[in-house]
Amino acid sequence: MLIGKKEFLVEGPMLEAGAPAPDFRLTANNWSIKTLSDYADKVKIFSIVPSLDTRVCAAQTRRFNQEAGEMGDSAVVLTVSTDLPYAQQRWCGAEGISNVETLSDHRDVNFGAAYGLLVPELRILQRAVIILDRQNLVQYVEYVPVMGNEVNFNAALEAARALL
Repeated sequence: MLIGKKEFLVEGPMLEAGAPAPDFRLTANNWSIKTLSDYADKVKIFSIVPSLDTRVCAAQTRRFNQEAGEMGDSAVVLTVSTDLPYAQQRWCGAEGISNVETLSDHRDVNFGAAYGLLVPELRILQRAVIILDRQNLVQYVEYVPVMGNEVNFNAALEAARALL
């Protein structure tokens, strides 16, 4: 991953379309643990950001929050970062974010490592969008190698809507 002019190593295997999604243990805002099975029978849109308190990450979360409100109950948008659950909850409250669920990978960064997103030197996740179908197969993947670049919202949303 590139931040400014410095390149950082990203750990973990990059997922490809058609592959089964690895399970994970992420921390919800109430400090409960969430796994892949908590979202059974839903299309899962993972919006992965380095930190909610940055301009591009905030914009990405706001956009997916807006789109999630139009997708109905058959899909869930999960924003994942290594921010603490308290910080995620505070940020969502201040921004009026209510249609996405924020989850933290702060404890052991198992999600980042399993999904090919972990930047160990900074202990953050690389920006990405990963979409799983109802059977937990990867249907869309976009890894963003430059920290300040945005995801391709149109392509991701088109892929998600095709699964609804």
